[in-house]
Amino acid sequence: MAPSAVPHQAPPTEKRTTPAKWTVDSWRTKTALQQPKYPDAAEAEAVLRAIESFPPLVLPGEARSLEERLAAAAAGRAFLLQGGDCAESFKEFSGDTVRATFRVLLQMSAVLTFGAQTPVVTVGRIAGQFGKPRSDVFEERDGVRLLKYRGDLINGHAFDEKSRAPDPQRMVRAYAQSAATVNLLRALAATAECERVAQWEDMGFAEHDDRYLELARWVDEALGFMAAAAAAAGQKCLPTEFWTSHECLLLPYEQALTRRDDASGLFCDLSAHMLWVGERTRQLDGAHVEFLRGVSNPLGIKVSDQMDPAELVKLIEILNPSNRPGRITIITRMGADKLRAKLPHLIRAVRDAGQIVTWVSDPMHGNTTVAPCGLRTRHFASILDEVHAFFDVHEQEGSHPGGVHLEMTGQHVTECVGGSCNVSLDDLNTRYYTHCDPRLNASQSLELSFIISARLRKSKRINY
Repeated sequence: MAPSAVPHQAPPTEKRTTPAKWTVDSWRTKTALQQPKYPDAAEAEAVLRAIESFPPLVLPGEARSLEERLAAAAAGRAFLLQGGDCAESFKEFSGDTVRATFRVLLQMSAVLTFGAQTPVVTVGRIAGQFGKPRSDVFEERDGVRLLKYRGDLINGHAFDEKSRAPDPQRMVRAYAQSAATVNLLRALAATAECERVAQWEDMGFAEHDDRYLELARWVDEALGFMAAAAAAAGQKCLPTEFWTSHECLLLPYEQALTRRDDASGLFCDLSAHMLWVGERTRQLDGAHVEFLRGVSNPLGIKVSDQMDPAELVKLIEILNPSNRPGRITIITRMGADKLRAKLPHLIRAVRDAGQIVTWVSDPMHGNTTVAPCGLRTRHFASILDEVHAFFDVHEQEGSHPGGVHLEMTGQHVTECVGGSCNVSLDDLNTRYYTHCDPRLNASQSLELSFIISARLRKSKRINY
């Protein structure tokens, strides 16, 4: 990844300084939402002091390189593919799980790159996506009222008082799992072989669609050429850029992994290359925005249909006062109908303010429903509708559709219904493993990448 394999390190940017009146802990003077209350504050403080001494998970130069790639996406010269678990878990962690998700993301990237002739910036929701914001503090079952599950970073999923109590030691375990994941991702990205990327086991959806089969053959030919070129140069693998990202949620943990970069003099949160602020924590005067305005990482802003255009412009101004291309990615999550009504106003407001951003679609969070069996799910058709709506609006507005942000996995789960793999509502209980929101499985993820590739080809007027 560029954790793994960055062809070059972007030089520190001149004349860029830490914002005025900002320190790594100035967020503590603001209202911090979605933070747990640890039963033993002294223990939590000791854990955080220990984490401050741990090695960084990523390097500042890698984050700067990602910002360059995202700047290209903002200008329509690249496309962001961001995907991974809704929330990583300790229980489901394994090398095979990481490898499967990495492989599917790499295949999706290949489809988008070669199918649409567009460079793809591949970023995982991985190696740190352990926390989840919640609408309510408590949940009740059969008359028993307990704290809600907030992700393995904070408490346990089992519905009992001990599991649901916030435990600061979970921060250490999350760091350790993140470090192991980053280490494996670096190795996988440095040794990504063209032949393995072209193993399309999860393409059952293409059997009855000549368009998919033709594109798959085209991608195979391109990968075969690259493999031959690598062999001629005495190389066996295809170095691959891959970055990590997660929601900036648990602020004490993020602060503990924030360090000053000796090369640039700037502070960088070295828990991930890219961070985003969520819909529930993006208040202009809130602690999360205060923390993020001072770190030099590329930043995402999750935006629902509740976002006021003027507020979005102000938020971008706070987080990116120098208007650096690649610094800000706007991740819209609305549902297709609301997006068609709301997104044009946001695009116009940002454009009129002269702000440079990368527009990205999250077609997952606005399309969550509850199935008759009580499980949360998402319909592939609804996800696809929002993707098409996103492209339609940008086409109408003359702006650039810069990427997609997906909750997905390389596993063969049955959490989202539909797609050519025909997951039905009755199938949900078969392989429903998520601890939070439903994810696209490997086949559904690949199918979506082929559809997006076709849409990109159409916008670029590419014919085969």
